[in-house]
Amino acid sequence: MHCGYVTTLNNVRKHPNADKLVLATCFVNTVCVNKDMYHEGEIGVYFPVDLQLSMEFCQKNGLLAVYENGINVSGGYMDPAKRNVKAIKLRGEQSDGLFLPLKCLEYTGVDMDSLNIGDTITTVNGHEICRKYIPRGKHHAVAAGGAGKRAKRKAKRSIAPQFFEHKDTEQLQYYLDQFKPGDQIEITRKLHGTSGRTANVKTFQGMKRTFWDWLFRREGEAIYDWGTVSGTRRTVMDTFDGGFYGSNEFRKQYHDFFEGKLWKGETVYYEIVGFTHDGSPIMATCSNNKLKDKEFVKQYGETTTFSYGCSPSPVYEVITHADGSTEQRVLKPQSRMFVYRMTMTNEDGEVVEYTPDQVRHRCMYMGVDFVPVEWSGLIPEHPGSKDDPTITAGEWVMKKVEQFYDGPEPLDPTHIREGCVVRIINRPTFTAYKHKNFAFKVLEGIIKDTADAPDMEEADGLDDEGNC
Repeated sequence: MHCGYVTTLNNVRKHPNADKLVLATCFVNTVCVNKDMYHEGEIGVYFPVDLQLSMEFCQKNGLLAVYENGINVSGGYMDPAKRNVKAIKLRGEQSDGLFLPLKCLEYTGVDMDSLNIGDTITTVNGHEICRKYIPRGKHHAVAAGGAGKRAKRKAKRSIAPQFFEHKDTEQLQYYLDQFKPGDQIEITRKLHGTSGRTANVKTFQGMKRTFWDWLFRREGEAIYDWGTVSGTRRTVMDTFDGGFYGSNEFRKQYHDFFEGKLWKGETVYYEIVGFTHDGSPIMATCSNNKLKDKEFVKQYGETTTFSYGCSPSPVYEVITHADGSTEQRVLKPQSRMFVYRMTMTNEDGEVVEYTPDQVRHRCMYMGVDFVPVEWSGLIPEHPGSKDDPTITAGEWVMKKVEQFYDGPEPLDPTHIREGCVVRIINRPTFTAYKHKNFAFKVLEGIIKDTADAPDMEEADGLDDEGNC
């Protein structure tokens, strides 16, 4: 859910390097705020990273930067064209999101007494406040145009009616109340790539037309039969030509891999990381110098490329056997695929969710990787500790997740990991939440500001008009 939250400012504390700023906590995120304007327990609106504030909202609250002769004369700090909320460092301290007092909504004419802690904010009294931030780039027209063509075809005749999209994974910190003592959870590493899905479901084969259909110019009866179909996060691909990357050949290899391996009704959801067939990185790169963090550059180098042990060109090793025969082994592929979810859908469209153990069993059977598992177990019946007996099940989960969500990526320590996903296994439907680390969010914000196109996940969500 891409929205602002009415909440309180907690744990207000001194900023170690700035006299006019203080640090505070919203949910589990640290924000920097003005010392003279904010106090402990103040009610306001918290805007998470990846939101775009509306032009009207920014103008009414004096948030826009206005420059004259290179000097900011307005006191605002937001780029008028982007107006996006980013994770940044202010005087060396994390600021993960934006907190504004509740009066920032007064201009809408809303009854301020009607706003309560826990309310979500996107539009107030007919005034748009915020939406998901999606940078516009030169590839957008191509991506949206292709999506538009697919959307028109889909509206006319569904290629695979039971080929369901993966549900969005929400941010963990806003759903801690969903966890209960005794819940079985599994924490997996979140990989920064592009989503894919493949299924063996009833697919459109053509139209059956009788003599009477021809005579009366009727469409006839649609014919569906079992077949393998693949797609991106939101679109069904009937061709692997064109698309956001210019060619989806790197996707085709995984479509071909699953063909003949999936049982009837199975859908597999996966992440593809590394590089495309022409050697382009699947996810945009970033200059680490823009973080202005010498220790980060020292550890990860001057550029972040989310390679996950892959190479722009495949790297091979030739093995010579005792009989003189040789074998070529791939040391570094161009891309890798990791499965994170599988379902079984019957002919009536009813979906059965595979447990993580069932998914791993099927992955082993098919010879495919499963997303790396960090921890699996039960939430204690009494999650509190001696130091703090009031800890809730959700807070216990957050502490457990934060043991694994930061640091170098084990698959490729040349770059940081994105974060973690925690899944509640004992739920009838897929229930999972993500938690990204701060350094990754800073990098992601820089990439979105400098890349000439959004990443595939975001381009996939755009319609012909550029709305999500």
